[in-house]
Formats: sequence, structure tokens, C-alpha cells
Amino acid sequence: MSRRTGFFFDEYCFWHSTGLHAVMLPVGGWVQPMAGSSHAESPESKRRMKNLMDVSGLSDQLDLRSAAPCDEEALRRIHPDHYLQRLKTVSDQGGGMLGIEAPMGPGSYEIAKLSAGLACAAVNAVWQGELDNAYSLSRPPGHHCLPDQSMGFCFLANIPIAIEQAKAKYGLRRVAVVDWDVHHGNGTQHIFWQRDDVLTISIHQDGCFPSGYSGEQDRGGGAGEGFNINIPLLAGGGHDAYLYTFDKIVAPALERFKPEIIIVACGFDANSTDPLARMQLHSDSYREMTNRLLQLADHLCGGKLVLVHEGGYSEAYVPFCGLAVMEALSGIRTKVVDPVLTFIKEQQPREDFNQFQRKAIDQLALQFGL
Repeated sequence: MSRRTGFFFDEYCFWHSTGLHAVMLPVGGWVQPMAGSSHAESPESKRRMKNLMDVSGLSDQLDLRSAAPCDEEALRRIHPDHYLQRLKTVSDQGGGMLGIEAPMGPGSYEIAKLSAGLACAAVNAVWQGELDNAYSLSRPPGHHCLPDQSMGFCFLANIPIAIEQAKAKYGLRRVAVVDWDVHHGNGTQHIFWQRDDVLTISIHQDGCFPSGYSGEQDRGGGAGEGFNINIPLLAGGGHDAYLYTFDKIVAPALERFKPEIIIVACGFDANSTDPLARMQLHSDSYREMTNRLLQLADHLCGGKLVLVHEGGYSEAYVPFCGLAVMEALSGIRTKVVDPVLTFIKEQQPREDFNQFQRKAIDQLALQFGL
């Protein structure tokens, strides 16, 4: 079924500079500079995703849009003035390192505002019925950002900013955030920790980032108790682990919550070639997760589904995973063939591993009352 799918992007987001690094390590001392793209969070994985969409012909069949940068009023619903001023000052002075793994370059504050603005525009367009669903190619990402601390390559909390703006403008009541980035969505969890109007679900590699964090016991606090769900999966878990998680935890949790819109923190770093994680997903994994959320969104909230780009650091393979998501969202299949799909499928975990992981997921489902 063909859908009205929006794709929100802006070339300026690709101009965010992360400085001299070797993957994540700042260059200097014993760390030798690298040729070409040096930082894991480079623009190339995103630009190559958009380029593959273009040459496949898919872009021509989508509603391509940009957006205005997020205004200060919207930012202040999440971030205090002193933090925003610090970001602007560092950006204006040519950049620097903020918080844990958060390198900023000249002009990065304005680019981060644009990144958040793309997410806001995507949510607004879907909520108002202009589009059936949408993808925001936001960069820099946002799901690790705390209200007053940058971390994990994130400077502004793109998804929470978009949620709060939609609540203020349209009276949105119940929002579900499904985070399938391979790293825990700690910033989103923190911001909505005591809220029962936003359900946060994070599927992540156990102990990956923030370092050592699993989080299955962290369910929210106060009015938000029970509205935060963490699903740590074992390193090496593949296609079966994620789809079983969707069936046993994600779908029942969404059915119980009954959101008015579903927003995905769409990281592609659980793919099997990512340098910053150890999972085993392939393009069909992302295609199937998107299809399952589309079915849930059709059933629960009139199809209202928005995906916002987060991580994904394999410049060669992210484009194929991203294209699979966009094909699923739009209902349009291109002629593109994933050149390593068969190879990755042959590397999936053995059945005894899958059964071990399934038992752990079953235990979490019981713990969550699902």
C-alpha cells in the first residue's frame, strides 16, 4: 500500500563538524590522525543514505521537505537557558568538546537547532494529517542529550523537543517513543522519567552505552512509574532477538498505552557492520521492524508514525538499512539489492543462542506485566 511519506532533511545538517578524531578518540598523543572521515558520527552515513534514495528513484516519490531551525521557546521547554547559552558560546568560538563524547564545531549550535527543527516539522506534519508518516534525517542526533548536558554526540534532545512543541500547539496527550538505536536512550528516559503521558521504550545492547548500563529495573518514577521500559539484549543478538522483542514486549506495551502518535528514535547502529556495537541486524530487520510499527500505528493511532534519525556509523551499510525503512514507510519497493544481505543472514546466531535470549525476553515481559 502506497502512503504519503515525508522525508525531512537539510544539507546544512551534514556540515556539523566533529573535529579531529580516530573513530571516537581525539587525535593527539598516541592517537594518529585518520585519512578521510575520521569521527564515527560523520555526515557520510546520512548523505549516502539520501544519495541511495536519490539514485534508486525513491526520493522522487516522497514528499521532500526542509524546515526552519527550532526557535528558542521550543528549546527552553526542555533545555535551561544556561545550557543553551553555553552551547552557543562554544559554537561561536569555533567548537570544542562538551560532556561525554560530544564534539562540537563552528556553527554546530545553529545546525543542532535545525536538526531539532526537522524533527518538529515531521511530527507536526504527520499529526496535522498532511502526511501519513515521515522520516527526519536529523543530525546531530539527540537521544543521549540531557536537559543540561551534552553526551554521546548529542547536543539537543530532538525528539523530546518535538513532543513538547506538539503538546503545546495541538494538545497532544499520549506519545510513545520506541528507541531501537543500539545504545540506550538515556536522555529521553531522563526527560520523561516522571511522566505518564509519554511511554519510552528502549531496545539496546546490554552494557554498551552509557557504559555498563542495562536498565531493566528502571521503570520511571512518580506519576511515570511503569511508563519507561528498557530491553537490554545480549551482544551478538540478531534478527530473531529484535523481532521476538517486538512481539513479546513492544507491541503489547503499545497496545496497553494506546498512543496518539508513535515516534521512533531510529538508530541504524545495531547493524552487523557497525563499529560502535556488536549486534547482527541487516536491512530486512529494519524493514520488518518498520512494517510491524506501521501495522501497530494503523491499529492504534490512525497510522501516525514518525522516525527521527539517531546513530549508525557504518558508512557503507547504513544506506541499505535506511532505504529499507523508507521503502517500508512509503510502500514503494525499488530495484536496489542489498549486496551483503545473504552474508549477514548466514551469520545470525545459532538456535540455542536465540532460545537463551528468548527466555530472557520472556522474563522481562513478565516483569513488565505484559
